[in-house]
Amino acid sequence: MQAPATGAGAGLGRRVARDELLLVLALSLGASAVSALISFTGVLTRPGGLGDHAANLNSSRAPDRPWLDLAWQLFGIATALVPVLLVAHLLSREGGFRPGSGLRVIGFDAARPRFDLAWGAVVAAGIGGSGLMLYLGAHAAGASLTVVPESLPEVWWKFPVLILSAIQNSVVEEVIVLGFLLLRLERLGWSPTGALVGSAVLRGTYHLYQGIGGFFGNVAMGVIFVWLYRRWGRVMPLVVAHALIDIVAFVGYALLAGRVDWLPTA
Repeated sequence: MQAPATGAGAGLGRRVARDELLLVLALSLGASAVSALISFTGVLTRPGGLGDHAANLNSSRAPDRPWLDLAWQLFGIATALVPVLLVAHLLSREGGFRPGSGLRVIGFDAARPRFDLAWGAVVAAGIGGSGLMLYLGAHAAGASLTVVPESLPEVWWKFPVLILSAIQNSVVEEVIVLGFLLLRLERLGWSPTGALVGSAVLRGTYHLYQGIGGFFGNVAMGVIFVWLYRRWGRVMPLVVAHALIDIVAFVGYALLAGRVDWLPTA
């Protein structure tokens, strides 16, 4: 089964499709890619190897004021989802706001919950396990920064916020870098192979803050996710898989950091 990209946006001009894509990326993962590239350049030009530096993913905004910190955490999660709402609006408008338009075009819905959860768990187990091995190997070889998935204070909302952050990451990345990006690249005349490479390289680039290992690991993940998205015609199983991978990474680090000797810590 092919992804629902085929024929989508048939009435959309190429210039409009290009402008919409560039605007969505500038508000989300495109800006993240530029930021990660600048960050990576900064690390390379500082003394010491990559392994001597750390990338902090979920950190405190107000360490001594837990309620203010919680407000900042929820604010950051909510605002990060705004580009997804923009994508939903653009796809709904393109479909004339008819039932079945919007994010349903890319399979972001609850139409097949068992399928999405089951295959999402399978993909998460395969990619999550291999991804951890790749990270540990890259870190040992000095090709990866020390990734600190969380450094939140020990407060009651720590784990709920980490789970919400993981879900937010998965929704933003898969809706935009899989569903919307592939739709628009097809409309712009990109070949299936070119669109796959573009999506995978973008995914790797906005993970460059993790180092060379993070780049190549996420490029590989991007290739697999594009292939699965085209096979299933749904982005939701990949959202589930990504969310599970990040939940395990965030919560697992919180539980294991400093308690096991194989997990790198800052």
